[in-house]
Amino acid sequence: MSVHWGVHDSSAALFDDYTLVAAVQKERLTRVKKDGGDPSVCVDEVLSIAGIDRSAVDVAVFSRMLVERSMLRASFPRRLAESIQGKSTKTVDLAARLNRAGTTDPNGILNVAALRARFGLPAKTTVHFSNHHEAHALPSLFHTDWDNALLYTADGYGDNVNYSQRIFRDEKISCLFGDDRWLLGDYRNDSIARAYMYVTEALGFKPLHHEGKITGLAAFGKPLLADKFREPFSVDDKGIIGSRFTSAESQRAYYLEACANQPREVCAASIQMATEAVILESMRKILAREKVSRIGLAGGLFANVKLNQRIAELDGVDEVFVVPPMGDEGLTIGGALDYLLRRDGMTTWLRQRRRLDHVYTGRDFDPVATRRILAHDSRIKPVEGNPAETAARLIADGGVVATFLGRMEYGPRALGARSIIASPHRRDINDSINKRLDRTEFMPFAPVTTQADAADVFDVTPVNAYACRFMTITCNVKQQWADRIPAVVHVDGTARPQVIAREPNPLYFDILDAFKRRTGTPTAINTSFNVHEQPIINTPEEAAIALIDDRVDYLVTKDTVLKIGD
Repeated sequence: MSVHWGVHDSSAALFDDYTLVAAVQKERLTRVKKDGGDPSVCVDEVLSIAGIDRSAVDVAVFSRMLVERSMLRASFPRRLAESIQGKSTKTVDLAARLNRAGTTDPNGILNVAALRARFGLPAKTTVHFSNHHEAHALPSLFHTDWDNALLYTADGYGDNVNYSQRIFRDEKISCLFGDDRWLLGDYRNDSIARAYMYVTEALGFKPLHHEGKITGLAAFGKPLLADKFREPFSVDDKGIIGSRFTSAESQRAYYLEACANQPREVCAASIQMATEAVILESMRKILAREKVSRIGLAGGLFANVKLNQRIAELDGVDEVFVVPPMGDEGLTIGGALDYLLRRDGMTTWLRQRRRLDHVYTGRDFDPVATRRILAHDSRIKPVEGNPAETAARLIADGGVVATFLGRMEYGPRALGARSIIASPHRRDINDSINKRLDRTEFMPFAPVTTQADAADVFDVTPVNAYACRFMTITCNVKQQWADRIPAVVHVDGTARPQVIAREPNPLYFDILDAFKRRTGTPTAINTSFNVHEQPIINTPEEAAIALIDDRVDYLVTKDTVLKIGD
């Protein structure tokens, strides 16, 4: 079992050796977007999915997370204990406390027995703590078959640093920056992700929530402030990023002042360009020195799909992979992989690698979904006909169809299990769907297409194709298609496609295939099945409520298509 107790994006995952059995974010269970804090509800869910209880857990992996202050050892230095056990909070940041205590070993300051008891784990359970950025980085290698790579992570903070850079070569991982050696040093206020967050705040959006809106807005402006936004950051000859900021407060003040009285489109374009400039300069220097040709990306910054496109366009790059749960929810996956690597060694670990086919890791409601949706409200009725053919016909006729298929996705993207599908032929459908979902968006909807058709419609290449499977990168739309599918093409001529095979989600694939046969168009809209500021749908009852509230016209399950009866 692997757990992340975070300020945001708390989560849990369950592994059977190297096989991921279940994973879920707290927000999907509590219905609070980006929910952090106590992850016990996530632990309950993944164990329930597997049909086991806590007594069966052999190993528990924890990030250097929030912990309850009562778990600190009584022998913890009194001066430090008094400074962190104030009345303002029940939890403490374990990584920060390790830094203060001058140790990288959580056992030195934490009562591990109390931690086990807190999560109801037996005394036999081995407890392992994972490094934040290593946990981000390892899935970007484990889910490939590469023989060389730059593993690059970036976010707002984790284990006292904001980045990590690792080289994989000759079946070895060498850390250039960001492992536990940096845990005990002074914190470096050099996060370009935080700069992006502060600009998001300055423009009136919610930080740690709406950075994607800034990415979309950037295409509408000119980067007139890019030099000003870039100037505080430096990149040394080794590719390590620094800055002249001395505190988070000084960095926040700088960007709030820089954005004051400026058009928000200009600010958005400027922070996007500045971010790309800093990260690309860092990567170019590392790639030139290390001579590797693949790049694995993780950490919250790489939710930025435009940045990921720029990385894929770097000279000499053969493939880019972005971990689909790239944010802190992904720490549960990487934490387990970290434990397995330390247990088994690199040779065995590498032999277990496998490319991802999907990230469907939630509870499988298929056996009961239709029955529970129908039972929720008597107005909901089935539509006669084959589900795939019926859904495709309704989409072609202008209907908005939501999917409730199998296990929920893990990470920020809806990938067919909890998606809304519509025709891409008219740009104005974006406005009508967004109005129904209470959204205000600057990006067009994302498209879904099959592996067979992807390269005909989009600039999908061997470099970005793997990332496109999980909708984590943008690419250019082929000119001959741009005017035919305007609903999924951004003002800059790009799109964020999901490229699918049939096996992971057959009905989702068959709907798209039937839509192509009916219309001649090999792509459709795929947007997430959720109302603005709410997490993606999880249960059948939540899907039923969306149908009743007219968020969508139809709902397709494994068995049938459902609608509100006449």
